[in-house]
Amino acid sequence: MTVTDLLGWAGSALLVYSLLQARVLRFRLLNLAASLVLVVFNAVIAVWPMVAMNVVIAVINVWHTARLLRTRHDDLHYEVVPITADEPYLRYVVDRHRADIERFNPDLDLAGHLTAPGAGALAFLVLADGETVGVVLAHGTGTPGEAQVDLDYVLPRFRDFTPGEFVYRAGGPFSRSGVDRVLAPPRMLGAERYLRDVGFRPDGGALVLELTAGAGPAAGPGAPAAR
Repeated sequence: MTVTDLLGWAGSALLVYSLLQARVLRFRLLNLAASLVLVVFNAVIAVWPMVAMNVVIAVINVWHTARLLRTRHDDLHYEVVPITADEPYLRYVVDRHRADIERFNPDLDLAGHLTAPGAGALAFLVLADGETVGVVLAHGTGTPGEAQVDLDYVLPRFRDFTPGEFVYRAGGPFSRSGVDRVLAPPRMLGAERYLRDVGFRPDGGALVLELTAGAGPAAGPGAPAAR
């Protein structure tokens, strides 16, 4: 097998692998890499229609990737909608993704949160261009102005981003609900990198988000977490 053959097989394999990705940004980046490899391969063997097609595919991927990166922290692209914890649509979203949610949160009592929410229950939907991409559930701890996160779930396609940041911003949904201190439960410590990126800080062995003036998370680059 020649180097040219290897190049063609590598590009084709990468193209197929890109199509298996659930995460939209990862798909775009891998598909872009595959199309560039195939541009080189087809140029070497002088199959110019395939060169042209892969150049167009590469340009399309660059455009979509740039848009995804440009809007990842844009509150005109993302919005948070407060919703009651017993709302039928919330139950629908959770039920549709229950297996994935329970895979990352095996000890979470979803039924209890949705069918018999307490008086201090909070629920938020995160939307991207009107599409539901995340769910955050929390409850009051009994301390005035303090809540604990029960669930921070992002759909697989959007896990290369941090849509939860729009829930945790100072002056955002928690603040408007009268909460100025948010606790992360111990089972979320595996997502510490993500939590730090959206503003949580260590405090006595726990991760805490302070939403008092000047203490909330800034709109800046974040790192995704599988959760």
